[in-house]
Amino acid sequence: MRRRILLRRLTRREKLLLALFAVFAAVLTLALSAAAHLRPILTSLATARAANTVTRIVHAAVNETVYGDGVGYDRLISLEKDNEGHIVAVKSDMAEFNRLQSAVVDSVLERLSEVSTRELSIPVGSLTGSPLLAGRGPAIRVRMQSVGTPSAYFENAFTAAGINQTKHQIMLAVDVSVSILLPGFSTGTRVSNRFSVAETVIVGSVPENYTYFQSDHIADTAEEYVLNG
Repeated sequence: MRRRILLRRLTRREKLLLALFAVFAAVLTLALSAAAHLRPILTSLATARAANTVTRIVHAAVNETVYGDGVGYDRLISLEKDNEGHIVAVKSDMAEFNRLQSAVVDSVLERLSEVSTRELSIPVGSLTGSPLLAGRGPAIRVRMQSVGTPSAYFENAFTAAGINQTKHQIMLAVDVSVSILLPGFSTGTRVSNRFSVAETVIVGSVPENYTYFQSDHIADTAEEYVLNG
């Protein structure tokens, strides 16, 4: 009885405001529920888009600083031979390796800073999973920023290339960690790319003197690397 009396005492404006509040609460509840449901999809799409962008940037940086500069095997590695023409040592030009590493990292950082939110934005229709709505609707802004400094380091690969022949490859590995900023939350991903910078075929026995220049391991001889790699 008291409740009826209270309702009767409400003015028309107050009733309208109460109804609007109820509608707003219902819409907000639905929106939060939809956001919770779509969050994994949004995270997956944003991560994939950011990873593709980073991969494109890294490839462009390597093409410019390594391939475009005409870096070859002879520019990075020198082979020492004895009087009989047998290769007895493999020496690396560490100054050139360090220069290339710095050039790649600087180029990647510069290109990352130029990525726009428009390039990474995701249309709302893409979250529905419907092919008809994909790429349609308002765009959700996505920002991306580098976490720390990208790392670029060189690796070696020795593989058998025939009888008494060994193929020596110089590989460049580039790792980039990025933070992906989305409306209300953030996520992160690590993108790794590897490139074959130069290679040659060593004819004859594997050299006894060789310094393996990967950052986390040093091998005394190339033969040891071939056997254990």
